[in-house]
Amino acid sequence: METNKKLVIIAGVVVAMVVAALVYWNLRQHSQMQEMVEQLEFEKEELADEYEDLAIQFDGYQQMDIQNDSLQDRLAQEQQRVRDLLEELRITKVTDARRIAALKKELATVRAVMVGYVRQIDSLNQTNQRLTAENLQYRRQNEEITQANTQLSDANTQLTKVVTRAAMLEVGDFAMLPLNKRDRKTSLFNQIQKLQFSYTIRKNITCEPGEKIVYLSIRRPDGEVMQKSQDHLFKYENGMIPYSVKQAVEYAGEDLNSVMYWRVEEILQQGIYTADFFIDGNLCGSFSFELRK
Repeated sequence: METNKKLVIIAGVVVAMVVAALVYWNLRQHSQMQEMVEQLEFEKEELADEYEDLAIQFDGYQQMDIQNDSLQDRLAQEQQRVRDLLEELRITKVTDARRIAALKKELATVRAVMVGYVRQIDSLNQTNQRLTAENLQYRRQNEEITQANTQLSDANTQLTKVVTRAAMLEVGDFAMLPLNKRDRKTSLFNQIQKLQFSYTIRKNITCEPGEKIVYLSIRRPDGEVMQKSQDHLFKYENGMIPYSVKQAVEYAGEDLNSVMYWRVEEILQQGIYTADFFIDGNLCGSFSFELRK
């Protein structure tokens, strides 16, 4: 009896030890499993963050002015691919380690593709920057050329004006002599039958020689031009103005003395008169004289 009792006790102790060992093993297995699940959840969250970062990078590149439709389309496709993989990752169970590993591999592939696109974008940007710099340089050069042409044109215009002014004839040595009916000088106002205008066209070697038409406009004290006909007009600047007498002379570049006459057929006014000489459309001399009783 005593021996059987000892055996029962020993057997009970063994069973208790075995049960305790099983309980310990199960607890340890559960703890390890829990740690593994937590690790997988952490890895899944990290992978999701990486996918989201990649999606943000694709958004940034999509907003850039790449100016390459083909590259833009491929970026859009890869961006959609990242979004699809991120959505798949979110619905994948944390315990599906095989699929999570596959998604991690997909992430590496997309990143490698992005690296290639980034290089292409950088190359395009560098090319665009170079072209922009070249265009800016060409634009500046064109502006400089335009400015130089404008300056040259202005200089040519000024030179033309200088040459034109230099070629303008000048009238001097003006004198007016009132004449009676015998073509003799008279100091009697009521006997004036003619007004004699003597003048000299000055020497000018710049002016082209040849026949010149001299227009004389005699303005009365009231400002009106004395005319024999309303048709006596000549072109001056941008319009037509009246003249009193015209004369054709042969000019050879040297001083040329000449005389013009106005036959008095109207009642003369007392006061200051003005005699304006025009040649080649230019006012070449303006003189005043007085008639009094």
